[in-house]
Amino acid sequence: MSSFKSNALSSDALTRLAKAIAVVISATLAGCQSFDHSTQTVERPNLKLTKRIPQEPLWLNEKPGPAAPKDIWERMRQGFQLQEGLGVNPRIEQQRLWFASNPSFLEGAGERGSLYIHYIVERLEERNMPLELALLPVIESSYNPMAYSHANAVGLWQFIPSTGRYFNLRQTRAYDGRRDITASTLAAMNYLTRLHDMFNGDWLLALAAYNAGEGTVSRAIERNQKLGLPTDYWNLPLPQETKDYVPKLLALSQVVMTPEAYGINLNPIANEPYFETVEIKQSMDLSRVAALAEIDEDEMFQLNPAYKQRATTDGPQQLLVPTSKAQLLTASLSNLKPEELVSLRPKKAVFDTVASNPPARPTRQYRVKRGDNLTLIAKANKVNVKDLQRWNKLSGHNLKAGQTLVMQDTRKPATKKTTTYTVKKGDSLYIVAKRFNVEMQHLKRWNPNSARALKPGQVLTVYKPH
Repeated sequence: MSSFKSNALSSDALTRLAKAIAVVISATLAGCQSFDHSTQTVERPNLKLTKRIPQEPLWLNEKPGPAAPKDIWERMRQGFQLQEGLGVNPRIEQQRLWFASNPSFLEGAGERGSLYIHYIVERLEERNMPLELALLPVIESSYNPMAYSHANAVGLWQFIPSTGRYFNLRQTRAYDGRRDITASTLAAMNYLTRLHDMFNGDWLLALAAYNAGEGTVSRAIERNQKLGLPTDYWNLPLPQETKDYVPKLLALSQVVMTPEAYGINLNPIANEPYFETVEIKQSMDLSRVAALAEIDEDEMFQLNPAYKQRATTDGPQQLLVPTSKAQLLTASLSNLKPEELVSLRPKKAVFDTVASNPPARPTRQYRVKRGDNLTLIAKANKVNVKDLQRWNKLSGHNLKAGQTLVMQDTRKPATKKTTTYTVKKGDSLYIVAKRFNVEMQHLKRWNPNSARALKPGQVLTVYKPH
């Protein structure tokens, strides 16, 4: 029985093997026929394309990003970072009320700053710094690169000599880097970044230190720490000027955010570079370069205020020129013959017509009474607190009853001839000072009501040298 089963299994196995071989041979032959493209047509499945779901290209599904603002004011608003968590603050509201009551101040500063704001905004964005800082020159100098303070601070960012030198702003008889638009802007950002890091990323403390110095702010923080008091900006015992400084910037930012709400008309400023840098290879007279490039002479001085003698006799061998004129100037310079280039050189050294230190003035004395302080004395005698400190070699604000203070008469210079000038449309303090060959800070002092902005028809008093 076992032999029968074995033979049956072998027969079945052979049968299955034969069938399998036949299937493989048939499949092979069919495959050869289907791949013979010279004699056969490949059959394709009958797809019903009308039932397929249409797919849009990927680029059509991507939503376009927001268009870049055409107005630099709008670009600034988008980069404000200091407004969060302010809430209702009386110190900010007080400063905001001032700006709303004096619309010409911000409007005038905006007009002057239209040459520089785009450059400053771009540099701030590169460092991810708050764009409120682009308004700092409004507070510091009213966006006037020729601004000069009683503390000998100069330029858009108001660097004093020592801080300027620390941040590599050269100061010579012919060139002052504190007035250099690009150099001073980069120095200011380096300084602000340093202060920001010093005060653990607190921008309000950094701004306070920019105004009063890092030592003043650090000592105020240490005092509050010892007394167990808060050490944020709003609770520090700082000089009054510094207490007003940060609220002033924050209030100004809020006004710029919605100027129409405060009755202020901010003229649009194109969100594009106003100037370009053109390299030069020799000393040049700015007036002649301006004529060569068909640039308004005053505009050339406003873009290159660091050249104190209005000639590139010192400082970096480059000029800032309006973008629309950069190509023309570059081409004109490259096409000039050597003897023609000579004609662009300054004829002779030009020196400042007014000494940096004003002439001695009549002095008077004041005896300190009980309860007096420098602020009250300065206000009563119409002088500046810092001048009082300088005249009397005071390092602080402490006074003693019976102490004698010396003060100079800063109301008008001695031995000067008086004249008046009626402001015309387009005038600025810089232009008027240049016209009468006097220092702009003197013109501001003679006309204290003009320190903010000039208006057509306004009458200025000018004391001309004999």
